[in-house]
Amino acid sequence: MPNPLTSLSPQDALIAVMVAISAADEDVPMSELIAINRTIDHMPIFASYDIDRAARVSKSVYALFEEEDGLEALFGLIRAALPERLYETAYALACDIAAADGAIRQTELRMLEEIRAELDIDRLHAVAIERGARARHMTL
Repeated sequence: MPNPLTSLSPQDALIAVMVAISAADEDVPMSELIAINRTIDHMPIFASYDIDRAARVSKSVYALFEEEDGLEALFGLIRAALPERLYETAYALACDIAAADGAIRQTELRMLEEIRAELDIDRLHAVAIERGARARHMTL
């Protein structure tokens, strides 16, 4: 299935990262979908975003996951769309979505590792971002 999006806006790329981490284990929990929607609704970076694009971006991510080199293509689109100053933002959003259901599975850990590598996130910065996500998603 051909990918309908050939380029992404910076906001599309952030959504693609969130959808990718959520879909990493082929089971998209409702809590992660709610977390993605809440993020889009409340973060300033999405203030002017056309919410109708989110569904198209999600479908494109799922379609790319079906292709042999789809993940590589997805990261190419994300890197092309995101200014480097937003790489850590993308990683932070991925960590928040991964932590939203209270359990980070092995497939999600591997996807986070891939995102870190693809976006060249410094390991020390990544640890700080990960600890922040864990702190935000703690339960009693």
